[in-house]
This record gives sequence, C-alpha cells and structure tokens, in this order.
Amino acid sequence: MATASLDWSQCPAVESVPGRRSGAWVFRDTRMPVATVFENLEAGASIDEIVEQFHVTPQQIKAVLEFAARSLDAPSPAPVLASTTANAHSL
Repeated sequence: MATASLDWSQCPAVESVPGRRSGAWVFRDTRMPVATVFENLEAGASIDEIVEQFHVTPQQIKAVLEFAARSLDAPSPAPVLASTTANAHSL
C-alpha cells in the first residue's frame, strides 16, 4: 500500500503510538488507522461514509489526503539520461 512509503511523522493529523494498533499510523487521539481511509476510498466509499462509519472528521481526512498528495508532488531526483548517440533514422 502506498501509505506505508510516506513519512507520516511529518503529518500533524496523525500519530504512531507504540502499543496502540501495533504502532500503526492512526488519526491523532483515535485508534483509526490512516490506511483504513485509503482502503475504503479504494473500495468506493465516499468521505462522508468514512466520517460516519469511523467517527473521524472531514478535516482529519482532508489533512491526510492533502499530505499524501503533497508527498506525491515532492521533487524527485533528476533522471539519468541515456547517451545521446545519433539515430540512423531521421524524424
């Protein structure tokens, strides 16, 4: 799952507490794993359904989604370009 590769320690809406949910990243002051949001969205649930079912706020979900989106926008290292040898075929 993509959520595992993000540095959730940089997201103020979540926390990881040893002994709570096996140290999984959860919404701050809850036992609701962040991964549950992504799993439910992938399964077709709406944000309103997740809010109602898991008792988190729309703001909490928005903070996590925005954090994940910003993390995807992070600059990546410049690609290594292949050597620029001439091609025998002209364009």
